[in-house]
Amino acid sequence: MSTLLNLLLLVQILSALGMIGLILVQHGKGADMGAAFGSGTSGSLFGATGGANFLSRTTSVLAAIFFVCTLALAYFGNLRTSSDASSVLERTSVPTPVPAGAGDKIPGSSTAPESTADKTAPVIPASTAPAAPSGSPASQIPAK
Repeated sequence: MSTLLNLLLLVQILSALGMIGLILVQHGKGADMGAAFGSGTSGSLFGATGGANFLSRTTSVLAAIFFVCTLALAYFGNLRTSSDASSVLERTSVPTPVPAGAGDKIPGSSTAPESTADKTAPVIPASTAPAAPSGSPASQIPAK
């Protein structure tokens, strides 16, 4: 399978380089019009109009080869066997869970039991909220 992918990649690179070269060699439509009226000579190896057809057809064939290779590489790149994981996240190792009693005792802490009656945090009313210290930026903001 690796050899097939390498061969497809090589054909794709060669077809891309061939297309680049052929596109740079071709003349625009304005150059053909100038050659038709005698204002310049055709610098083409195949004559005034013969080269345009050959070069454009070769470019089309190379573009088709490039697209077929691109589709094949995308198809083979997305193929997965049943032994492979289907995503990057599934390939990562899952951390082992810590046993329930292992994190409860911290060295140096007291072993006093917690009271279960007070599990909610006390709510401070807005009227008794502490004021900002005098040196803080909040005390420097003027009130409206």
